[in-house]
Amino acid sequence: MSVLGEGTFKLGFGLMRLPRLADGEIDIPQVSLMVDRFLEAGGTYFDTAFAYNGSEAAIKKALVERYPRDKYTLASKLIANGANLDEETLKAEFTTSLERSGAGYFDYYLLHALQRGNYENYEKYHLWDYVKELKAKGLIRHYGFSFHADPELLEEILEKHPDAEFVQLQINYADWENPGVAARKNWEICKKHGKPVVVMEPVKGGILADPVDSVKAVFDAEGSGLSYAGWAIRYVASKENILTVLSGMSSLEQMEDNLSYMKDFRPLDEHEEAVIRKAQFALNQDQTIPCTGCRYCVEGCPMGIPIPDIFTVANRRKGSPEFRTIREYTIVTQGKGKASDCIRCGQCEGACPQHLPIIELLEQCSVLEK
Repeated sequence: MSVLGEGTFKLGFGLMRLPRLADGEIDIPQVSLMVDRFLEAGGTYFDTAFAYNGSEAAIKKALVERYPRDKYTLASKLIANGANLDEETLKAEFTTSLERSGAGYFDYYLLHALQRGNYENYEKYHLWDYVKELKAKGLIRHYGFSFHADPELLEEILEKHPDAEFVQLQINYADWENPGVAARKNWEICKKHGKPVVVMEPVKGGILADPVDSVKAVFDAEGSGLSYAGWAIRYVASKENILTVLSGMSSLEQMEDNLSYMKDFRPLDEHEEAVIRKAQFALNQDQTIPCTGCRYCVEGCPMGIPIPDIFTVANRRKGSPEFRTIREYTIVTQGKGKASDCIRCGQCEGACPQHLPIIELLEQCSVLEK
């Protein structure tokens, strides 16, 4: 159970979006049924976090108090975000998580949501050393980190911390080539460094469970009976070097759907991979800004603005929560010019084969700088 590597059961139970009652409390009876079905089907990996409201306490009641400790693996996370941080308070997150969950130890423990705005906190407050100490004491079995940033930072972190045992990445077919997420590049870096990947956001927070109509039409034409979420989850589960694919299931119905194609998992075949490519093409055609990504506009930009990447992020706003779009914008402009840095010199418009009003479009995109 504690061996780190690719398993045969690829589905992980993400505990961030558990079902809630009318009063806002987590629906423990329904979560318990979901836990039962998950374990019966052969699942073992449960994923919670200090920052997931009520999740750790809920899984104590629905799982930890109801099953032997060797029947499941549990992951939790320590987050170093916000102002007025101090080392003692941050390290106490682990103790709190262990008490809330009652698990005795965590099989997987993550430094949570590393990105440009916070990754130095994990160094400053000695949290990398802390997780090593926890492992030496037997309080965690494996440690790694979850990541939301650019490939350059991922490379830097893995070179500085080669002892990290796994990485949690946002991967889905919509973000595979999205420069604001860099899913493919980040996955390739982990593979190069020999770090198994835990996949988060395989359906992009539910967006791909109910995609835009043009994407639905691609899948509907197959008549396979596979749900839209099923296509998305099977896509990432078919990749190499995947430890598990987390699905943030919010109901027993979602659990049953996930298990219908993951209990006896079959990787996508060549035809199904081609269907996904059609879906990606359809998704990319849903553009407000008809940029082809030729990058002629970038070569002479005096401000170093990654114009096509900004336009890609802007085009993919449809259906996405604002925080996702802002985060993707931050990634593509890291160390480069922002839309608001445009000095209206016009060289980009002169180089654009599509004759786009780039100056005006960049002004519109500057609203992403929040």
